[in-house]
Parts: sequence; C-alpha cells; structure tokens
Amino acid sequence: MLYDPTERRIKSFVTRAGRLSTAQERALNDLGPQYMIEYAKAPLDTAAAFGRTAPVVLEIGFGMGQTTAHIAKHMPEKDFIGVEVHTPGVGSLLKLIGEEGLTNLRVIQHDAVEVLNNMIPAGTLAGVHVFFPDPWHKARHNKRRLIQAPFVKLLVDRLATGGYLHLATDWEDYAVQMLEVLSAEEGLQNTAQGYAPQPAYRPLTKFENRGLKLGHGVWDLVFTKK
Repeated sequence: MLYDPTERRIKSFVTRAGRLSTAQERALNDLGPQYMIEYAKAPLDTAAAFGRTAPVVLEIGFGMGQTTAHIAKHMPEKDFIGVEVHTPGVGSLLKLIGEEGLTNLRVIQHDAVEVLNNMIPAGTLAGVHVFFPDPWHKARHNKRRLIQAPFVKLLVDRLATGGYLHLATDWEDYAVQMLEVLSAEEGLQNTAQGYAPQPAYRPLTKFENRGLKLGHGVWDLVFTKK
C-alpha cells in the first residue's frame, strides 16, 4: 500500500537549512559512509545493513538524536533506523553513534513517507517511534500534522503482528487527535486505558524536563498491531 501526502502538496515537515557545527560536519564525513543508508526505491535488506538479524525499530523525525542514541544504547538486542530530513540533526546523531560506539543504529536522511513506501516491506518492523512531531499548532495548519489516519494505516501495514507504535507529544490537542486516530484504526490495540505511562526506555529530554517543571503535560501513546 502506498500513501503519498505530496499528492496534496502538503509536507509533514519544514526543511530548515540549519548551520552545521564543525563536529557535526566531521561526523557526516567520517561516520556517514558507515552508518548512513542511502535512500533507494527498493526494499531495504536490514540483515545486510546491520550485519545481523534482529528486531528492527524505525524512528521518524529524531531531531538531534539524543533520545535515539540513548534507546539504542540501552537496547542492544534490537536494531534501530532513524529517519530525519535535517542535516544538523543527522550530523548530531552520527556524532553520538561514534561517541557511544553504537553498532545497532543506522540513519536515513530522507522523507519518512517515501522511506516507508519504498524501502520498508510490509510486516517487518518490530516497532515505530514518533516522538514530539511538529504539532502545527495553528488550527489552519492542523492538516499538516503527520499523525493522520492514512499515515497510521501505512505504519500498521509495515509493523509485524505484535509490533508496537509509540507516539509522544507535549501538545494536548495533538495528543487528543493522536488518541482518536489510533483508536479508530482497526489494526491497532491500545496497551493502556487512554494514554500510556511513559515507557522506561524513553528518556526525558531537557526541553521536556523544562516543560514539566513549568506544569506542561506530556502524553505517551503505545498501541500494538493485532
């Protein structure tokens, strides 16, 4: 199944050039060839990419990569693929991969929808992480939000039976939308009554900590594929 929001000329992200630090640029040059997977319109052979066979978790929009690296470090039994469009974030995660010696993490710099459509075969993912996607908080921009029914259906198709979908947001109205969309997807089952407790494997980011101290909420959702 294919889902292409570009048919409506709507992107789920905004490309920001961003300035590369010296360390990020060095990581891209030195570690990119080893840890980056080039986008291609062909199914990805994960066993070849990682040099082993293990459960694969896909993270969409990893930002600067601190959470991604933390989870990969503490789950060495799983392989992780991080998808991000912004070059400074890619460089930052590659730097962390080098510093932590992470062998179970790879990076694809490309639009996640195209990666899912063309590189991830159906029923192959053990999990999908989408943490703090752009909330597009103005009402007229809500249609740009990533978590909508067609995209969730695509994620479910790519998950193996029993695989999980973990979302997190710090915007309450987006959390409400996420819960509605996931609950309406027949292929998913909620692991909680409503929102889930924060799983132990997801660390608090410094921005999340700051928000919590200010009384802001954070909502996690964890659903599994039936």
